[in-house]
Amino acid sequence: MPHPYVLLSAAVSLDGYLDDTGPERLLLSSPADFDRVDEVRASVDAILIGAGTVRADNPRLLVNSPERRAARTAAGLPEYPLKVTVSGTGDIDPAAQFWHTGGEKVLYTTDKGAERARALGLATDATDATDGASAANAANATDVVPLGADLDWRRLLTHLHDVRGVRRLMVEGGGLIHTQLLTQGLADELQLVLAPLFVGDSEAPRLFGPGGYQSGRLRLLETRRIEDVVLMRYEPTAPGTGPLPVAADHHWLALACELAAECPPSDTAFSVGAVVVASDGTELARGHSREGGDPVVHAEEAALAKTDPADPRLAGATVYSSLEPCARRASRPAPCARLILDAGVRRVVTAWREPDTFVPGADGSGVLAADGVEVVVLPEHEERAKAPNRHLPH
Repeated sequence: MPHPYVLLSAAVSLDGYLDDTGPERLLLSSPADFDRVDEVRASVDAILIGAGTVRADNPRLLVNSPERRAARTAAGLPEYPLKVTVSGTGDIDPAAQFWHTGGEKVLYTTDKGAERARALGLATDATDATDGASAANAANATDVVPLGADLDWRRLLTHLHDVRGVRRLMVEGGGLIHTQLLTQGLADELQLVLAPLFVGDSEAPRLFGPGGYQSGRLRLLETRRIEDVVLMRYEPTAPGTGPLPVAADHHWLALACELAAECPPSDTAFSVGAVVVASDGTELARGHSREGGDPVVHAEEAALAKTDPADPRLAGATVYSSLEPCARRASRPAPCARLILDAGVRRVVTAWREPDTFVPGADGSGVLAADGVEVVVLPEHEERAKAPNRHLPH
């Protein structure tokens, strides 16, 4: 079953604590790192925290930058990502800031927890609130989703993906949720910030608790100094086998296939979708064939045209295309393989090698590989990539 790309985000002390035991929240990140977190929030479809974090920290979970919110709106996205929390009991204060700020909210709980949440006024919509619920509670209604007798993370993630359309999920805690997702093999990336201080209190909360960790050594993707803290990005791996197939590749290639289905139909050209993604998982641009009424524009061409040629992230970016980038074309001076090389992108992931339908002997992958670009073909997405092209002769 499809799941969102799950990104765990946390900051810890040098001795591995999320907080101390004082009454005030211990601030571990630097101002510049808080801005980085704001950028990551702006790039995701949903942000998830546990009920314990709602109670302890009373967070708002907002995108603070007006420019980033405006960019989301311009891209056709909600101003704020979906806010998600999880509670087995459904017992969460309706006055918490979580419910009163930002956009849409979802509470995942058990069957019994759903009854408790609705009694508190956290109903699916205002009409679901009880007759005696206050106007304030009705105004703060949210989507309450029962998962059965127990919380089931796989069912939760499937619901987020299939029903709420979440493709990229940021998880900000707490430690128990991080532990459960990692031990169940459901985390795709860990973004960990290390702060230059010690807590030294065994009663303080730690990032990860005991559990049956199956990931072995994690693969280090990036380290970055941000003022006085250090960001480390990791990818889970299989014990003794090296990296697993990157879940991010499947996520973004599936999106490219979805974009291909949005193409205006044509009898003389393929329907293709493409996404350009930075190495930190930030989407830089997307496009599809014949976008914007241009009858000859290709997907990779449309996506790359929306990027800044001077953006240093292009050098580490990946182009995800539902069809192999073209090596020759008559409608433009440069084929898409050349546009990718000129942009400085060094990695391409595709679902389907170009058939001889329009250009016999096409080999965009060969052109890219000859120039040192890594080309990955994920054939499990081929049928989805072919679907909007079934009417063409192959």
